[in-house]
Amino acid sequence: MGGGISGLGTALMLGRRGHTVTVFEQDAREAGEDLDQDFFHWDRPRVPQAVQPHSFLAPVRTVLRTQIPDVHADLLARGAREYHDFDWFGEHPPHRAGDEDLVTLRTRRIVLETALTAAVRREPTVEVRRGGRVGALTFGEGRPARVTGVRVGAETHRADLVVDASGRRSPVAAWLVAAGCRPPVVDSHRTGIAYLCRWYRLRAEGPRGPGRVRTGSAAPFALAGVFPSDNDTFAVHLVLSTADPTRGALTDPAVFEAAARRFPATAAWLDLAPEPHSAVLAMAGLDNRWTSLVDDHGPVVTGLVNAGDSLVHTNPTLGHGVALGLLAAEHIATHVDRIAADPAGYHTWTAQALRPWFEAQVTADRANERRLAESSPSADRRAAALAACAFDDPVVMRARAQVRHLLRPADDAYGTDEVDRHVTAWLAAHPDFSPEHDGPTRDQWEALIPG
Repeated sequence: MGGGISGLGTALMLGRRGHTVTVFEQDAREAGEDLDQDFFHWDRPRVPQAVQPHSFLAPVRTVLRTQIPDVHADLLARGAREYHDFDWFGEHPPHRAGDEDLVTLRTRRIVLETALTAAVRREPTVEVRRGGRVGALTFGEGRPARVTGVRVGAETHRADLVVDASGRRSPVAAWLVAAGCRPPVVDSHRTGIAYLCRWYRLRAEGPRGPGRVRTGSAAPFALAGVFPSDNDTFAVHLVLSTADPTRGALTDPAVFEAAARRFPATAAWLDLAPEPHSAVLAMAGLDNRWTSLVDDHGPVVTGLVNAGDSLVHTNPTLGHGVALGLLAAEHIATHVDRIAADPAGYHTWTAQALRPWFEAQVTADRANERRLAESSPSADRRAAALAACAFDDPVVMRARAQVRHLLRPADDAYGTDEVDRHVTAWLAAHPDFSPEHDGPTRDQWEALIPG
């Protein structure tokens, strides 16, 4: 159920293992060959994140390269670019095991969707039925109840396993309760954070980028950043509290750009005189939500598992969504026979492998929401030094990259004697360092907003 990235990825990996898969996607349109047309002119109200900027973390690249390498190759052929975190330094430090994984795929979401769609189209064991919405699940006997298939209109389609990849608005929880199953366990945390972005393209006769400039800047009440992307496109984005009274004014392109120019990271890219290619695109009303189909008594249903945003939906500040979705897809494809017989092992794996990153997102968002709403700088000098030091010291950058790419928890990566020594040495070399912001003051920001 669902033909987005998680649904297509699960279907493709299952099909490559010889399973017969049917994908039901209610949107009749599919990603095609005209990337710009699909990206800028496809109205997708159920997928608001589709036009927001993406940077695909190491797990995305790893799953693609190991499970469906033709999709990875197609992604690069369509213009996606690989960026290693050590590229910041120009010359990489001596290699350590695992450094090869610290790579981001810089591309718009539509490029990955297009590559997956093309691969699925070539896969004889996978059929995608578009324009037909799944209206219900079918159930067999037993307790817990077993899902035996889905209904689409008047048709019933039987299945050994149903994968709910229908997204954060999945109707499955309501269907299970209506069928008399125990309710899924939902852990939801509303975030008071809003995003605004605008897309640009570098001019053919101009430079390909501003050089060695950080992609992020901050004010006490707002964050700004750049997402370099495929085919000379890039996105400028601003992040602020949903309670900020200036948020509505930023949807005006002139106001948005004037505000973005007050941050060094975004100003450096706007100074290249790029061509604007979109309106200002806003996204808010977000939450972090974990939907578990298992409770203290075990699975609430068998014959059904959830993946992608149906399982874990995270606010996009850390860019976890697609990585968590493809990790779940890989696990389902690898262990599908066991999962179809009994999903308990899958639920245990998601709790161990994915849930900690959900909780890390919740913690980070609470801190960001509080900081943006209160316009207060961090008082933790050493924590601020850890972030600043990474751009001078490859040892600390490695730890930062391992956390960012979901390879090690923050406490493990940063909590080593080596990292501690390097941060201490950096602070000794920068005795006047104090947490500060490189963005505008509140008065400067207010001056940009029409009265």
